[in-house]
Amino acid sequence: MPNDTRKFPASSDNLSRFLGGSPLAVAFRLILLSTLVGVMLAAIGFDPWNIVHSVRLLVERVWNLGFDAINGLWRYFLLGAVIVIPIWLLSRLFGAPRGR
Repeated sequence: MPNDTRKFPASSDNLSRFLGGSPLAVAFRLILLSTLVGVMLAAIGFDPWNIVHSVRLLVERVWNLGFDAINGLWRYFLLGAVIVIPIWLLSRLFGAPRGR
């Protein structure tokens, strides 16, 4: 048996398979998706007939605030994460293949 080394999957492979990609890439996608969903929920949350005005107002506020807009984005991220993270987690738990 000249080369009897066996390759076992690393624990990070199981984590990457569970998450659906590398942890850093998945975290980035979840943050981006949570922020976008939060912006959409905030834009249509109270007045669905005024979506265009709300989006225009959001763009104006972000433009006017400059770097202070990051504080506003944090609020949108948290609002979207309340919806996105549980749905993502449930889809990963119930959508995972059962054994190989």
